[in-house]
Amino acid sequence: MEKKLEFNNLDVFFRKNQLAAVIRTLELERKRIAQDLHDDISSKLNVISLNCHLLKIPNLPQKDIEEITKNIIEYTSKALESSRKMTYNLLPPVLDKFGLHAGIEELCDDLNRNGSITIQYENKLKFDFKENESHIHVFRILQDLLDNSMKHGNATTISVLFDEIKGKRSCLYSDNGIGFDLKQIESHKGLGMKNIMSRVAILGGNLSVESQLSLGTSVIFNF
Repeated sequence: MEKKLEFNNLDVFFRKNQLAAVIRTLELERKRIAQDLHDDISSKLNVISLNCHLLKIPNLPQKDIEEITKNIIEYTSKALESSRKMTYNLLPPVLDKFGLHAGIEELCDDLNRNGSITIQYENKLKFDFKENESHIHVFRILQDLLDNSMKHGNATTISVLFDEIKGKRSCLYSDNGIGFDLKQIESHKGLGMKNIMSRVAILGGNLSVESQLSLGTSVIFNF
């Protein structure tokens, strides 16, 4: 009975941690969306609004009218592009319609076309489209890892491999970036590892991170 009670307590503890991870991830997503809206789209709309008010100035020279109109058109286009990118980040259409493999392929192709980084992607798994709801977390984890490698790690080459390891679906990720002290996982918010750890917990998986300064970073997680 004592063993059973201990097991039940551990199960409750695990479920509480998993729920906390879900809530933490949702709040981080909300914060990111709010920052994008404020820093990007809102600033562009403010410029558009200001230029619209300038058009109300009496006897405005034609040259100024043309310049102001040009600014309005330019910033409207930028705001629309920012809105499109935000919508893509919330839920990429390819991921929603064709599944995880197609979504990752498109993500890697887009970054490879950028020219500043090379991503080698290989998939040896078959993803069931019925599990797409949980696969979104896998996609977000990969997005965060790529973002870390490019923004914080200054990596130029990244490898992404999906394979089965000891009967579990796993992702093996590595980059040739500057690496970091593993203690920063807890102390450095900019690395975004807490968000990654939360999503892995939601998937009921395990996460392993290896990194050294100047020697790149390797991450393995299963789901």
